[in-house]
Amino acid sequence: MKVFTSWSGGKETSLSCYKVMQKQDVKVAYLLNMISEDGKHSRSHGVSSTLLRLQAKAIGIPIVQRKIAWENYEEEFKKAMSDFKKEDIRAGVFGDIDLQEHRDWVERVCKEMGIRPILPLWKGRREELLEEFIQVGFKAIVVATNANFLGKEWLGREINKGFIEELKALGNIDLCGEKGEYHTLVYAGPVFKKPLEFTVGEKVLKDKHWFLELVPK
Repeated sequence: MKVFTSWSGGKETSLSCYKVMQKQDVKVAYLLNMISEDGKHSRSHGVSSTLLRLQAKAIGIPIVQRKIAWENYEEEFKKAMSDFKKEDIRAGVFGDIDLQEHRDWVERVCKEMGIRPILPLWKGRREELLEEFIQVGFKAIVVATNANFLGKEWLGREINKGFIEELKALGNIDLCGEKGEYHTLVYAGPVFKKPLEFTVGEKVLKDKHWFLELVPK
């Protein structure tokens, strides 16, 4: 079965993709990434669209990037799925954990397009998912934070056991950042053919969110 993965470049989509790829009868044919209208950044995490293309190249799976505004997100997502169906892709992989409104949207849109939704992480325990992510060999850093929860000092932090323990100590942060507390970029791991190479740039505050600029090597 050929599938696509709804792609942000972060830890949940990477772990979901990995889990699906372990099944012998499944091939991930495309990564689907929604980017800003100017084409410069991912719509959700603010990561350079160029860096995401290089990430996909390092993984070895083609990436489809769609320029969107929030107002036409669903329309463009459906258009992409329609194109995928022409290549006999019959399912989509999503990294949601337990936000019911997200799952409701995924299931509705997929049903309308005749696509089967697959949510490998659904109802997984936060700490166990992070530990699995680390254990199977993924490497990721924090690239964005909500300034109301986490300061700029968290940008560039590696996702490791120490990171988990520090987040737990704060007490008011979803360990996986499901409420938008932080976002990550995965740069190496079991789905990668080679690591993604980049240099770390400036830390920028925009609309009460901190972003880490990453420059491709």
